[in-house]
Amino acid sequence: MTTRPQFPFDVRSRDVWSIALPASIAFITEPVVGLVDITVVGRLGDAALLGGLVLGALVFDFVFSMAYFLRIGTAGLVAQAVGARDPRDGLLHEARALILGLGIGVGLLLLAGPILWAAEALLAPDPGVADALAEYYHVRIWSAPFSLVNYALLGWFYGRAAARTGMLLQLMLHGINIVCSIVFVYGLGWGVAGAAMGTVLGQVVAALLGLAILVRHYGGIASLLSRIAPGEMGDTVAIGRMFGLSRDLMIRSMALMGAYAWFAAQGSRMGEVSLAANAVLLNLLMVVGFFLDGIAQAAEQLTGKAVGANWRPAYDQAYRLSMIWGLVIALGLGAAWYLGGPWVINFMTTNAEVRAQALTFLPVAALCALSFMPAFVYDGILIGTTQNVVMRNGMIASLVVFVGVALVLRDWGNWGLWAAMHSWFLARGAIYWWALERKKAGLFSPA
Repeated sequence: MTTRPQFPFDVRSRDVWSIALPASIAFITEPVVGLVDITVVGRLGDAALLGGLVLGALVFDFVFSMAYFLRIGTAGLVAQAVGARDPRDGLLHEARALILGLGIGVGLLLLAGPILWAAEALLAPDPGVADALAEYYHVRIWSAPFSLVNYALLGWFYGRAAARTGMLLQLMLHGINIVCSIVFVYGLGWGVAGAAMGTVLGQVVAALLGLAILVRHYGGIASLLSRIAPGEMGDTVAIGRMFGLSRDLMIRSMALMGAYAWFAAQGSRMGEVSLAANAVLLNLLMVVGFFLDGIAQAAEQLTGKAVGANWRPAYDQAYRLSMIWGLVIALGLGAAWYLGGPWVINFMTTNAEVRAQALTFLPVAALCALSFMPAFVYDGILIGTTQNVVMRNGMIASLVVFVGVALVLRDWGNWGLWAAMHSWFLARGAIYWWALERKKAGLFSPA
């Protein structure tokens, strides 16, 4: 049996929250941007514009999700490097992620036309919605290289437990986005293109500042390059591991966004009102989800560090505390969502039909706070321990459950769609629990 050195450490609630709190604050700004964009465009009173914005944002969520491994994969690898006392703080993992992210971003720019064509074919928007979608898309696509560089940078920051730095970068990025969206849409009258331009500017500034922080951490460009020995970037074993991890996480992310795309497409086929109402509720769901993502981020870093340190007690402590605090947060946010939902819905849209439908489905949507909590925490643990195959297979299996339930309940309309969403979350959590129980002992070696 392979042996590894052990680097003991303890995990306490304060360790979880030192990562989870700044990460939650950072992550919560992302759906807040979505809420602001929907509110800014929604208050124009045109359901087609709002639908185009929603579908445009969904397209980019789906496309960028295929490269989300740049953040989550890098974070897991860097966390394990930190646990194993790597003096370079996972520099090689980060350098490879940055190069790959930049290359994928340029590729997305070159394939902009075919991607939009495919999106319109799959989502089948009405003519007015399709026009707004195209207007939004053609502006926001220019953010692609910068967005993916930011993914790689955030992976490095969170993998090192530098959650406060990641938080500040995200706050700045989304702050720029929000201010610019309001100015461009209301002040300059640019419509959905203004909301897209705000996103582009925020990503550009954050990428440049994040790179500057990275270079400064290593003492400048020359010092950074000197820490990479000739041939290390081309290490075939490390590259093979990175691409295997990337492949599995990309498939996992495609399945994840495929479920949301299916949800949105079914809502679109029910008409503009259902599409817009579900979009409002999904953005509230994302607010809850990004709070829970802070706990998942803590689970990711701490369990990854435990695996790198080859110290099982720290893993068990991180697992238990993440689940406990995840449940506390889910209960509180679910209640807040249900009680505060009517006010938020009325503020986000002035369309009476959209308001009425969103209020009707608010109770079943708010229950998602509880049904998806275990899946979120397990995501963090699986990322930290680089159990990419488990994540991939579990997500695919749960997607099959989701689509199957949605088809069986299709005569229930929107009620059946939300019931299928719950079944998806619960199936993911159950599958991940079962797989981790089987693999837990094999994560650690004798000293």
